[in-house]
Amino acid sequence: MHLSTIEYAKARFSTVAEVAQALRVSNMTVYRLISSGQLAAVRVGKSYRLRDEDVDRYLGERFTEAG
Repeated sequence: MHLSTIEYAKARFSTVAEVAQALRVSNMTVYRLISSGQLAAVRVGKSYRLRDEDVDRYLGERFTEAG
């Protein structure tokens, strides 16, 4: 799915640290998920930002697999 610039501008982004804290995992775990392509992220300078929508989708996919 390709999103327009306007859709990205309206999206809510979180840092790796914020996502890690919310998921109760380490920052390195989040970086590994990004690196493996399991979790989408946008590179901003030397850091990453993750759309809340993408994090929710990732969790939703994992939740249904466990059920």
